[in-house]
Parts: sequence; C-alpha cells; structure tokens
Amino acid sequence: MVQLPHFLTVSALLFAAGVFAVVTRRNAVALLMGVELMLNAANLNFAAFSRFSHNALDGQIFAMLSIVTAAAEVAVALAIVLNIYRNIETIDADRAGDLRG
Repeated sequence: MVQLPHFLTVSALLFAAGVFAVVTRRNAVALLMGVELMLNAANLNFAAFSRFSHNALDGQIFAMLSIVTAAAEVAVALAIVLNIYRNIETIDADRAGDLRG
C-alpha cells in the first residue's frame, strides 16, 4: 500500500529536478519547465496531505488554485519569452538583460 512518505519522496524528487533545471539551464523555456516541475511537486504535496488527513477537500482546493495560478503564469511568461525572442532573436535568459534601456 502506498503511504504518505512515498508521495513525499516523489514530490521531493520532482522538486529537486525542477531546481536543477532552473539552476543549470539558460533557455527560457527550460526555465519555465523547471518552475512548473516545482509547482507540480507542491501540488502533489497538497493532494497527498489532503488524502491522508481528515478534511479531504482542503488540499485539493489548494492544488486546484495552484494549477490555475500556474496556467496564468505560463501564459504571461510565454508572452514575455516571445517578445524577448522578437527583439533579440534568442531565448537565452542571460541575454534578457540586454533589453534594459
């Protein structure tokens, strides 16, 4: 039977993979994917604690709110990345500082 520590282990591995992607990548899309991995790790924690607690809906509601927030964040971030690509013709995150006036 799968218990809470199993969920927390998977969540920690997802979060670590997200942090690794954010720290090591220069591509803006890869950075966004790392952030999404970290948000999904938090969502997994919310769902797991919701499953193993007495009040089963609290964690699920927080997870749904986090998913909605992540979707809005991705839409805005992709629009910013597209504008950066349009102006400097690269999605290298280190070059985004070139846009300062």
